[in-house]
Amino acid sequence: MSLESSLTFFLAIFIFGITPGPGVFALLGRSMTLGAKQCISLALGMTISDVIYLIFACLGLSTIAQNYALLFDIIRVVGALYLFFLGYKMITAPIEVESTDKSVTRKKDFYFGFMQGFLISASNPKVILFYIAFLPTFLDIKSLTNHDIILAAFLTIIALMLGLMSISIMANKAKQVLKSKKSLKRVNYTAGSIMIAAGTFLLFNKQT
Repeated sequence: MSLESSLTFFLAIFIFGITPGPGVFALLGRSMTLGAKQCISLALGMTISDVIYLIFACLGLSTIAQNYALLFDIIRVVGALYLFFLGYKMITAPIEVESTDKSVTRKKDFYFGFMQGFLISASNPKVILFYIAFLPTFLDIKSLTNHDIILAAFLTIIALMLGLMSISIMANKAKQVLKSKKSLKRVNYTAGSIMIAAGTFLLFNKQT
Protein backbone atom coordinates (compact mmCIF):
# COMPACT_ATOMS: atom_id res chain seq x y z
CA MET A 1 0.00 0.00 0.00
CA SER A 2 1.12 3.52 -0.71
CA LEU A 3 1.28 6.14 2.04
CA GLU A 4 -1.93 7.73 0.83
CA SER A 5 -3.86 4.46 0.70
CA SER A 6 -2.48 3.44 4.11
CA LEU A 7 -3.72 6.66 5.72
CA THR A 8 -7.12 6.32 4.04
CA PHE A 9 -7.33 2.68 5.10
CA PHE A 10 -6.48 3.66 8.69
CA LEU A 11 -9.17 6.35 8.77
CA ALA A 12 -11.78 4.04 7.25
CA ILE A 13 -11.06 1.31 9.81
CA PHE A 14 -11.22 3.87 12.63
CA ILE A 15 -14.66 5.00 11.47
CA PHE A 16 -15.76 1.38 11.03
CA GLY A 17 -14.64 0.64 14.61
CA ILE A 18 -16.66 3.43 16.22
CA THR A 19 -19.81 2.76 14.21
CA PRO A 20 -22.61 1.84 16.65
CA GLY A 21 -23.13 -1.89 16.99
CA PRO A 22 -22.99 -4.70 19.59
CA GLY A 23 -19.30 -4.14 20.31
CA VAL A 24 -19.67 -0.40 20.88
CA PHE A 25 -22.73 -0.99 23.09
CA ALA A 26 -20.81 -3.54 25.15
CA LEU A 27 -17.90 -1.11 25.56
CA LEU A 28 -20.25 1.64 26.73
CA GLY A 29 -21.79 -0.65 29.31
CA ARG A 30 -18.47 -1.94 30.61
CA SER A 31 -16.87 1.50 30.78
CA MET A 32 -19.82 3.01 32.64
CA THR A 33 -19.72 0.31 35.32
CA LEU A 34 -16.07 -0.79 35.56
CA GLY A 35 -14.10 2.09 34.08
CA ALA A 36 -12.19 2.68 30.85
CA LYS A 37 -9.18 0.54 31.88
CA GLN A 38 -11.39 -2.51 32.18
CA CYS A 39 -12.40 -2.02 28.54
CA ILE A 40 -8.90 -2.73 27.23
CA SER A 41 -9.42 -6.50 27.25
CA LEU A 42 -12.86 -6.18 25.64
CA ALA A 43 -11.52 -3.90 22.90
CA LEU A 44 -8.52 -6.19 22.38
CA GLY A 45 -10.76 -9.24 21.98
CA MET A 46 -12.85 -7.43 19.38
CA THR A 47 -9.74 -6.23 17.58
CA ILE A 48 -8.06 -9.65 17.44
CA SER A 49 -11.25 -11.19 16.07
CA ASP A 50 -11.45 -8.46 13.40
CA VAL A 51 -7.81 -9.00 12.44
CA ILE A 52 -8.45 -12.72 11.99
CA TYR A 53 -11.35 -11.88 9.69
CA LEU A 54 -9.11 -9.42 7.88
CA ILE A 55 -6.48 -12.10 7.29
CA PHE A 56 -9.13 -14.52 6.08
CA ALA A 57 -10.31 -11.91 3.61
CA CYS A 58 -6.75 -11.19 2.49
CA LEU A 59 -6.17 -14.89 1.84
CA GLY A 60 -9.25 -15.07 -0.32
CA LEU A 61 -11.45 -17.07 2.07
CA SER A 62 -14.55 -15.27 0.90
CA THR A 63 -16.70 -18.40 1.17
CA ILE A 64 -16.27 -18.87 4.92
CA ALA A 65 -19.51 -17.07 5.83
CA GLN A 66 -21.50 -19.34 3.53
CA ASN A 67 -19.71 -22.62 4.35
CA TYR A 68 -19.85 -22.14 8.11
CA ALA A 69 -23.23 -20.46 8.47
CA LEU A 70 -24.32 -22.90 11.20
CA LEU A 71 -21.15 -22.26 13.21
CA PHE A 72 -21.72 -18.51 12.98
CA ASP A 73 -25.30 -18.98 14.16
CA ILE A 74 -24.14 -20.98 17.20
CA ILE A 75 -21.52 -18.36 18.11
CA ARG A 76 -24.07 -15.59 17.61
CA VAL A 77 -26.60 -17.21 19.97
CA VAL A 78 -23.95 -17.98 22.63
CA GLY A 79 -22.68 -14.41 22.45
CA ALA A 80 -26.19 -13.00 22.76
CA LEU A 81 -27.01 -15.17 25.79
CA TYR A 82 -23.75 -14.12 27.45
CA LEU A 83 -24.63 -10.44 26.94
CA PHE A 84 -28.08 -11.08 28.45
CA PHE A 85 -26.38 -12.61 31.49
CA LEU A 86 -23.98 -9.67 31.84
CA GLY A 87 -26.84 -7.19 31.50
CA TYR A 88 -28.83 -8.95 34.22
CA LYS A 89 -25.82 -8.98 36.55
CA MET A 90 -25.25 -5.26 36.02
CA ILE A 91 -28.89 -4.34 36.65
CA THR A 92 -29.07 -6.41 39.85
CA ALA A 93 -25.57 -5.60 41.16
CA PRO A 94 -25.51 -3.82 44.55
CA ILE A 95 -23.78 -0.43 44.76
CA GLU A 96 -20.74 -0.79 47.01
CA VAL A 97 -17.11 0.23 47.20
CA GLU A 98 -14.54 -1.67 45.18
CA SER A 99 -13.00 -4.71 46.77
CA THR A 100 -9.38 -4.30 47.72
CA ASP A 101 -8.55 -7.89 46.75
CA LYS A 102 -8.04 -7.34 43.02
CA SER A 103 -5.14 -9.65 42.15
CA VAL A 104 -7.28 -12.59 41.05
CA THR A 105 -10.31 -10.56 39.95
CA ARG A 106 -8.34 -8.41 37.53
CA LYS A 107 -6.81 -11.46 35.88
CA LYS A 108 -10.19 -13.16 35.55
CA ASP A 109 -11.82 -9.94 34.34
CA PHE A 110 -9.18 -9.60 31.64
CA TYR A 111 -9.81 -13.10 30.27
CA PHE A 112 -13.59 -12.73 30.49
CA GLY A 113 -13.46 -9.31 28.87
CA PHE A 114 -11.22 -10.59 26.06
CA MET A 115 -13.48 -13.56 25.36
CA GLN A 116 -16.57 -11.37 25.48
CA GLY A 117 -15.06 -8.98 22.93
CA PHE A 118 -13.86 -11.84 20.75
CA LEU A 119 -17.31 -13.46 20.81
CA ILE A 120 -19.10 -10.23 19.97
CA SER A 121 -16.97 -9.63 16.88
CA ALA A 122 -16.66 -13.28 15.83
CA SER A 123 -20.42 -13.76 16.01
CA ASN A 124 -20.97 -11.21 13.28
CA PRO A 125 -20.05 -12.66 9.85
CA LYS A 126 -20.85 -9.26 8.35
CA VAL A 127 -17.36 -8.24 9.47
CA ILE A 128 -15.58 -10.57 7.03
CA LEU A 129 -17.98 -9.55 4.28
CA PHE A 130 -17.06 -5.94 5.01
CA TYR A 131 -13.37 -6.68 4.67
CA ILE A 132 -13.88 -8.71 1.51
CA ALA A 133 -15.67 -5.79 -0.12
CA PHE A 134 -13.43 -3.19 1.49
CA LEU A 135 -9.89 -4.45 0.90
CA PRO A 136 -9.77 -4.31 -2.93
CA THR A 137 -10.09 -0.53 -2.63
CA PHE A 138 -6.68 -0.36 -0.94
CA LEU A 139 -4.91 -3.59 -1.89
CA ASP A 140 -4.18 -5.33 -5.16
CA ILE A 141 -5.58 -8.70 -4.14
CA LYS A 142 -4.08 -10.44 -7.18
CA SER A 143 -0.54 -9.46 -6.19
CA LEU A 144 -0.96 -9.45 -2.42
CA THR A 145 2.27 -9.93 -0.46
CA ASN A 146 2.92 -10.94 3.15
CA HIS A 147 4.15 -7.40 3.76
CA ASP A 148 0.79 -6.00 2.61
CA ILE A 149 -1.10 -8.35 4.94
CA ILE A 150 1.12 -7.50 7.92
CA LEU A 151 0.79 -3.77 7.27
CA ALA A 152 -3.00 -4.00 6.91
CA ALA A 153 -3.25 -6.04 10.13
CA PHE A 154 -1.04 -3.56 12.02
CA LEU A 155 -3.04 -0.55 10.84
CA THR A 156 -6.28 -2.33 11.75
CA ILE A 157 -5.08 -3.08 15.29
CA ILE A 158 -4.01 0.54 15.91
CA ALA A 159 -7.11 2.10 14.33
CA LEU A 160 -9.59 -0.19 16.11
CA MET A 161 -7.95 0.07 19.54
CA LEU A 162 -7.72 3.85 19.20
CA GLY A 163 -11.36 4.15 18.22
CA LEU A 164 -12.73 1.67 20.76
CA MET A 165 -10.73 3.05 23.69
CA SER A 166 -11.75 6.61 22.77
CA ILE A 167 -15.36 5.51 23.15
CA SER A 168 -14.56 3.85 26.49
CA ILE A 169 -12.82 6.94 27.88
CA MET A 170 -15.64 9.25 26.85
CA ALA A 171 -18.24 6.95 28.41
CA ASN A 172 -16.27 6.75 31.64
CA LYS A 173 -15.89 10.54 31.84
CA ALA A 174 -19.64 10.88 31.45
CA LYS A 175 -20.03 8.57 34.45
CA GLN A 176 -17.74 10.64 36.68
CA VAL A 177 -20.37 13.36 37.07
CA LEU A 178 -22.62 10.83 38.77
CA LYS A 179 -21.65 10.53 42.44
CA SER A 180 -24.72 9.45 44.43
CA LYS A 181 -25.74 5.82 44.95
CA LYS A 182 -29.01 6.54 43.19
CA SER A 183 -27.18 7.93 40.19
CA LEU A 184 -24.76 5.00 40.13
CA LYS A 185 -27.68 2.59 40.28
CA ARG A 186 -29.09 4.33 37.25
CA VAL A 187 -25.72 3.91 35.54
CA ASN A 188 -25.80 0.18 36.29
CA TYR A 189 -29.36 -0.07 35.03
CA THR A 190 -28.52 1.85 31.87
CA ALA A 191 -25.35 -0.17 31.25
CA GLY A 192 -27.19 -3.44 31.86
CA SER A 193 -29.94 -2.38 29.51
CA ILE A 194 -27.31 -1.54 26.87
CA MET A 195 -25.82 -5.02 27.29
CA ILE A 196 -29.23 -6.64 26.89
CA ALA A 197 -29.93 -4.47 23.84
CA ALA A 198 -26.60 -5.56 22.35
CA GLY A 199 -27.52 -9.19 23.03
CA THR A 200 -30.90 -8.70 21.38
CA PHE A 201 -29.20 -7.13 18.37
CA LEU A 202 -26.88 -10.13 18.06
CA LEU A 203 -29.67 -12.66 18.55
CA PHE A 204 -31.97 -11.27 15.88
CA ASN A 205 -29.45 -9.73 13.48
CA LYS A 206 -29.01 -12.93 11.49
CA GLN A 207 -26.81 -12.40 8.45
CA THR A 208 -27.71 -14.05 5.19
